[in-house]
Amino acid sequence: MTRFGLTKWLVVACWATAAALFTVPSSLSKTEKATGTTPATVEAHNSEDYVGSETCKACHEAQFTSFSKTPHSRLAQAGWKTERQGCESCHGPGKAHVDGGGDKSKIRTFEGETAKQISDNCLSCHSGKEEHNNFRRGEHWRNDVGCTDCHSPHASSRTQIEPKGDASSSIIPVGSFSAHANDIDTRKMLIKSEPQLCMKCHNETKAQFNRPFHHKVLEGAMNCSDCHNPHGGFELKQARLAVGADAACFKCHADKQGPFVFEHAPLKVEGCAACHDPHGSSNPRLLKRNSVNQLCLECHSNTFEIGAPNTPSFHNQATARFQNCTTCHAKIHGSNTSNVFFR
Repeated sequence: MTRFGLTKWLVVACWATAAALFTVPSSLSKTEKATGTTPATVEAHNSEDYVGSETCKACHEAQFTSFSKTPHSRLAQAGWKTERQGCESCHGPGKAHVDGGGDKSKIRTFEGETAKQISDNCLSCHSGKEEHNNFRRGEHWRNDVGCTDCHSPHASSRTQIEPKGDASSSIIPVGSFSAHANDIDTRKMLIKSEPQLCMKCHNETKAQFNRPFHHKVLEGAMNCSDCHNPHGGFELKQARLAVGADAACFKCHADKQGPFVFEHAPLKVEGCAACHDPHGSSNPRLLKRNSVNQLCLECHSNTFEIGAPNTPSFHNQATARFQNCTTCHAKIHGSNTSNVFFR
């Protein structure tokens, strides 16, 4: 056999081996998906192993009272199977636990489990929706932040949870919305109000939202999750992007979206953050620079003209009247009539 023929057969063999290795895990994953469990964790439970949440109430009355007001407790009305209802949907069948006089080793207590193990239990029900599908590729998953670090499975939206001692007073709702901030129920069974919860880890944003010009998060007019998806995503900073570069911004600032006949290139290439600080800024309109011309000259440096005194120039930066670029270029986000964004 020639060297060329031997090389060809080696290439074919490598491809065949790779295809086989790819197919075997795929078939295993289909089996796991069909059964709902992995082969190593298959446990057979009879319907008699489930005792119902009312039995749990005898010892865990406080937890049961709070849990009974949560969406989790209403799964029976939605026709879910017995093993997917109430306390035992997360903790597993409780008959052995009850028969053992409350033996903790006979039921799943989640004590000592990692954030990923706890989150896997939640995702067995919550992974079918777009909101949660990307959790395993998100920053929270990679940094061992689990579902129960933000959510309390026993607490309902009507159960107000007192902030813990690490809640800074500077992130308590302030301003014109503060009078009603405490009237808003905790959403999605969160253990704190959303700004307090996020800023516990992302503390650099606390200073940004306290700047003179900022999005009204601390005031209670909007939340972090209006722009970011805490459950993961494909985009930088887990931004809620659907179509285009800045869909999260365009939900409110729809007039800036376009499409325009004459597009401002940085808006389409770099997005809104090329000129604006989204959390907060010391400058009006959340601009990164205190003067509009300083921001424009970062790209349009060729317009910086300083002529002789009294020499006419539309871009003479030595003259105060020409230092505000948007006086003339009013439609800086895009225009349908002017290629230099005059109108």
